Amino acid sequence: MTMNSNDLNNRHSRQIRLPEVGPDGQEALRHARVLIVGMGGLGCPAAQYLAAAGVGSLGLMDYDTVNLSNLHRQILYKENDIGQHKAKMAKRALQEINSEIEILAIMDWLIEDNAVELFKSFDLVIDGSDNFRTKYLINDASVLTHTPWIYASIYKFQGQLSVFNYKSGPTYRCLFPTTTNRNISCEEVGVMGPLPGVLGTLQASEAIKMILNTDGVLSGKLKLIDLLTHQDKLIEIQRNDSEIEKVKKRGIIPEVFSCTLEPRNKFYLDVRDPFEEPRLDAKNVINIPMNRLDEKQSDIPADQPVHVICQTGKRSSQAIEQLQTKYGFNNLVNVVGGIQAIMNKNKQKTHA
Repeated sequence: MTMNSNDLNNRHSRQIRLPEVGPDGQEALRHARVLIVGMGGLGCPAAQYLAAAGVGSLGLMDYDTVNLSNLHRQILYKENDIGQHKAKMAKRALQEINSEIEILAIMDWLIEDNAVELFKSFDLVIDGSDNFRTKYLINDASVLTHTPWIYASIYKFQGQLSVFNYKSGPTYRCLFPTTTNRNISCEEVGVMGPLPGVLGTLQASEAIKMILNTDGVLSGKLKLIDLLTHQDKLIEIQRNDSEIEKVKKRGIIPEVFSCTLEPRNKFYLDVRDPFEEPRLDAKNVINIPMNRLDEKQSDIPADQPVHVICQTGKRSSQAIEQLQTKYGFNNLVNVVGGIQAIMNKNKQKTHA
């Protein structure tokens, strides 16, 4: 469907009436290029509102596929999308909202090797990730390419929001110079569905303000939200030039920590995604994410015990069932409790 200028003005008439937008602002939105890293609970509402607002070019980056547990918070997907790539399904849903914009589905993970070149093609980045490693990667690539980005993080009923690397403002490393030794995900602790919807919508709002160059962009401030108490709080963030210079001099600084597995002579199949921490410190580990088991199952040894591991033991159990049912594996052992159980055991040994 191709619309003429009258149709486009009618589509966006409610926001064009705003003095802060007007015809010139709408034209700025039409020429804007926004990359969303992670099309989950944050990325879905952010992308939906940006598409509806008429942002001309959207990059949707996510290698993961839709599963049933996503549907309570990842609002672009339907039951029929289960098993399909999120980026591809999100593009289809958004094109039905606005067929006049360009949408690029990037079915890949953000890694050190592709981040800088990818960011050069966009005006700003929205963080839809759920892990520390990706957030630090986004930050460092943003510093190197002078690209502002909109951060959000969610935990149970609480969320955080800020804008980093915007007009010489603070960066993520100014607030959090290094990561903690924990990598909490929604799967591990749970999240109330509307929470990422609220944060993702606010990310879209910040993106529109940045494109329009209006006042009030959340740079230099960290917004804290609690949906249980409905209390909000703003914390001032100071720019730390030394942290920024470290990135400029050294380039992307990977934030990685590992977990030692004993005994080391066991063979492990790690079904987590590449960005999930901690990485396994063991001699015999093969990494095959859940959504690639079918295409990579021939790489799994069948002549020795293989210990299947994930973050909590849930996905590894599902992987074993899939491999046994579809391919006849009978040598798979689930690591009950996953990485978290191993980390807890290590802590107990340390404090014993």
